[in-house]
Parts: sequence; structure tokens; C-alpha cells
Amino acid sequence: MIENPGGGDLSQLRRLNALAAIGALRGEPALTLTEIAGRTGLSRASTEDVVRELLARGWVVEAAPTSGTVGRPARRYRFRADAGRVLGIDIGGHKVLALVADLDGEVQHSARVAVTPSMGRTERLAAVDEAVRAALAGANTAATGVWVTGVATTGLVDGTGRVMLSEALPEWTGLDVAAHVGELVSGPVLVENDCKLAALAESWRGVARHAKDVVFLLAGLRTGTGLIIDGKLHRGFGNAAGEIGALPAAGWVRAAGHLRSWPADSPRTDGAGDPHTAAEDVFRAAREGDRKALTAVRRYVRDLSVGTSALVLTLDPELVVIGGGFSRSADLIVEPLRRELDRWCLRTPEVRVSGFGDEGVALGALRLALDHVDRGLSTSGEIAPPESFLMGRR
Repeated sequence: MIENPGGGDLSQLRRLNALAAIGALRGEPALTLTEIAGRTGLSRASTEDVVRELLARGWVVEAAPTSGTVGRPARRYRFRADAGRVLGIDIGGHKVLALVADLDGEVQHSARVAVTPSMGRTERLAAVDEAVRAALAGANTAATGVWVTGVATTGLVDGTGRVMLSEALPEWTGLDVAAHVGELVSGPVLVENDCKLAALAESWRGVARHAKDVVFLLAGLRTGTGLIIDGKLHRGFGNAAGEIGALPAAGWVRAAGHLRSWPADSPRTDGAGDPHTAAEDVFRAAREGDRKALTAVRRYVRDLSVGTSALVLTLDPELVVIGGGFSRSADLIVEPLRRELDRWCLRTPEVRVSGFGDEGVALGALRLALDHVDRGLSTSGEIAPPESFLMGRR
């Protein structure tokens, strides 16, 4: 950190130093002044000034002394992650999941409401309302205490939070999701495609957190993708990056159909009216050696590999991550997919499986909200007290 700006802009210098200190403290239990100085490159005197200002503004508090030390322990400071709350919402075909987290991204409470793919707009939005209110109540957070909300939904989303196209959810195309959620909570509402946010979650805290270039595959009854390029979520000019499934030749449109075509002769398929249950039956039968089920899974993976190979050849990623509902059957998918990539790609990246289950999309929505908080900190004219940091209300 440069401590003496050539232009003499001391207020800008103080802000940059404060941001550096906040960055060092976030995600850490507590640090001493010496440790903060070492991580920021500031002098001891500058570090003391910065921490004093952050204490006064409420961004930092002094941590309790460490027990068992000899002599007077050094003072330790921690970031006030509880200074604000962010909200992440996943609006899907089978569930609405809302997560409330602190400013370090630690989830304080979650609420889940079951929905069905056939639900209309009114019913699904009512489920969103129910999930949000339950999550806020469980986290003991008022609607006015939410700084930023991230929302994940299927389909193409524009920059204002409106769904441009959704083939998966009835009556969803054209919906202004941001406006609806904005009636429930304060602060900005950011809306993004669910596959993209699942990729963001993997890059943040998942199996791709150490990779800079990633192709995320949402493998389920529908197939989608999210792209991480140079460590950042890639959206494209019209927010349609990665929508290779729209190309019939990519194979994704017909992939899940192979699983649906499996002859369900087993009495365990009494839930076959549910497409997810039927797909699970296919994978279960394949594990037990059913030849027709194995053929259906092989054909599914073969079609999945066509679009995936095209993305790998285009982006040359370090990692391909498989998430979504079918990731639970990774034992039947990963190796066949890797073999198909070996056939078509100049270099086959590592293929890994998401460990988030069905919470990955909502976690990505949280990360979207936290990124907005970070941008607000880094671009504001000063480090304001937390109480005044409700964006749009400062």
C-alpha cells in the first residue's frame, strides 16, 4: 500500500488504507495491529490510525483477549460481519430457497418452500414471499436490515432484473423479478441466471475456488452452464454467455430424453410421474446392471459431452464442474464424460463434482450480493458508518 500519494489526496489515501485493512480482517477471527500491518504493507503508525477510524465508524471491534497468554496480550481486532445482512434467493422449478448471511457470507438462517414446475407466476411468487419472510424471521433480521439481495432464476435475465426468456417456468418470461423482491426488502436487488450463480458459488467456496477458468455444468432434467474466466463470472455482451444448449447440434436439448425413454418395468417406479424420481430410477437400475438403463445413461452422457466439448475447446478451462440434480449420480457420469472429452478435446480438463447439493445456486446468489457490497465499499467516497450503508439510502 502506498502511504504517500504524489497528488497529496490524503482523503483518498485514508479510504484506500481503510479498504486494505477491512480486506485483511474479513474472514479472519481477529488480528493484531502487527498482523494487519504485515498483511496490508502499512506502517505501524498508519495501521493504528486506520484501525482507530474503523473502530469509530463501527466497521471493526476489539476482540476479547486470548486466554492463557503470559503478560499483557496484544490487542486484537475483527471485522464486524454482523454490521449488515445480505440475502440470497434461488427460485427454481421444485423449490424456493432463501439464505440470510452476514457480511462474511456465513449463513445465519435458511428457509425452503416446495414448489412444482407447473406452478404459475402468482403461486411461485407467493412461495418466494413465504421463503424470504421465514428466512428473515429465523435470522432475526428486519426487511430494512438487508443491504443487498441476490436472486437466481432460470432463463435469460437482463441487466434490470427482468426475465427475458424462460422455457422452464410457466408465465415467467417478462417478469420483473427485481421489482417483486424489492417490495419485500430494502437495498438493491440483483437478478441473475441460476447456472451462472451456481458457477459463482463453486468459484467462491466450492471445488473450483482455486481455479481461474471453469466450465460449470448444471446436469439435470435441463442442462445449463456457467463460465468462470480469469476468476470472474463471464456473462457476455447480452448476458447470454454459455447458452450453447440453444444449439440443437450441441445435444443438450435431447440429452435428458434418453433417461425418460428407459422402460420403467420395475415396481419401484411408482413415483414415475415425477421426472426427477424417474431419472433416479434409471440411475439406480444402471448401478444394478440393468443393460437398458446403462444404455440410456451412456446416451445421455454422450449428448452431454457434445456441448461440453465445444465449451472446453473454446475456453480451454482448468476445470469442468458437474452440479445440479444429476450430480448425485456422478459415479455413473464423470468417467464416461471424461472419456468422451478425451475423444474430442485437445486437452481434457479435470472433471470434478460439486459438493453443494441443491444449495449451490442460493450460495451463488449470496456471493452476488456480497460482491455488490464490496463494490460499494471500494467506490464510495468514504468509508461510511455501517448504519448508513444501505445502498440507495445513503
